[in-house]
Amino acid sequence: MHNFDALETLMSYLRFPSVSTDKKFHEGMKGARDFIGDLLESMGFSVELVKTECHPIILAERFVGEGLPHIVLYGHYDVQPADPLDLWDSDAFEPEIRNGRIYGRGSADNKGPTMVHIGALQQVLSEQPDLALNITYVIEGEEEMGSPSMPEFFDRYAERLSKADMMFVSDTGSPTTDQIVITTALRGLVELEIKVKGPKSDLHSGIYGGAVYNPLHAMSEIIASLHNQDGSVNVPGFYDGVSKIEEWERDELKRYPMNLAEYQSMLEVPGFYQPRGFSPLEAVRFEPTLEINGMGGGYQGEGTKTIIPSEAFAKITCRLVAGQNGDNVQNLVVQAIEDRCPEGVKLEVRRGCFANAYSIIPPNKSEAVETSDFVKSAFSVTDTAIQKQFGRSPLYLREGGSIPVIADFKNRAGLDAIMVGLFTPEDNLHAPNESFDIELMKKATATFADIFRTLGKPK
Repeated sequence: MHNFDALETLMSYLRFPSVSTDKKFHEGMKGARDFIGDLLESMGFSVELVKTECHPIILAERFVGEGLPHIVLYGHYDVQPADPLDLWDSDAFEPEIRNGRIYGRGSADNKGPTMVHIGALQQVLSEQPDLALNITYVIEGEEEMGSPSMPEFFDRYAERLSKADMMFVSDTGSPTTDQIVITTALRGLVELEIKVKGPKSDLHSGIYGGAVYNPLHAMSEIIASLHNQDGSVNVPGFYDGVSKIEEWERDELKRYPMNLAEYQSMLEVPGFYQPRGFSPLEAVRFEPTLEINGMGGGYQGEGTKTIIPSEAFAKITCRLVAGQNGDNVQNLVVQAIEDRCPEGVKLEVRRGCFANAYSIIPPNKSEAVETSDFVKSAFSVTDTAIQKQFGRSPLYLREGGSIPVIADFKNRAGLDAIMVGLFTPEDNLHAPNESFDIELMKKATATFADIFRTLGKPK
């Protein structure tokens, strides 16, 4: 452990093309899984590969003794597909270091942050092999495909996991490499697909046009009806129960190191919505959404084909905030679509997965928070460690993205999470030329070493 090189180890880890959604990458998935499992075993963890219908889950434990503090670490070894490959400046699965960054698919999401945790543990355990801290590591292989095996995992292991005090996650973002965010909420997710069917086959638009309801017209009417002009969702009951914004949350957002003009420039958009009066920087954190992720139908080739298409489709997801229920929101949206579907077409709805939001009020932001002394201590220790290594205190902000499994850890095993954001907008998550900042990696490793060291001090 004394000769551990986190950067070299990360480069080796990145060479495994662990794309969970594509069966062609079976060997890459197995390679990544074995690599990280062997690494944890070499550190004294007992490692179990939990079989699933798809990709096994790594469950590693370092149990020192009863009555000692116990934390869970979470990560995932699968990555997004690297396509389109021609837009990468170097091979997606042959990592390269350029200008202080390590480039490769999975470098920021989530192999780099996983290596931060492991590098910190290597450092602390080499100094204190008997560190008084019980640690459970859960590293799944299906996060990028919606974690379909995790419910069954919780059926089997929730009681065991519930013996822990809390968990740490680094699968969220921060705005810059020197302004770290402790994420206080993740949005939930609802998914569905709708299909509008008209005639039994495409029709000649001259012979039948004006008499037959065009499915693309019908789909456009339905989709257009789902939002108001300000961008808010036009579905009765959609906002019922939505959690209110606390004053401390608005104060934290004022410290965010990017103004609206910079945000607009970064995104290269001509303007923003302001749903229900929220500013864009507020809306992406505090508001639920309904998004059209894809839609189509009819002729897509070059030139013109004068038809009335036989069908059209749209793919929809909703992001949920605390106070909303995924099952209920899905029902409300489906009901609105059914009510607004014109009579001249047939509607089919496929209900996809849904997951509820997760949120936590940091104990240092509200005296009314009911949480354990250990969780309070862990927040304080984390805040101090970030200030020490990064030179400024963390921001406490909600995040717009979703990690559905974090809500499951809370609901199934009672574990609250401290989520330390280690990727930044510059890292190109899910896009070509994904990268991870090496200086941030070093500072974050030192931060987590401080955290583990302090939490493992005998009381």
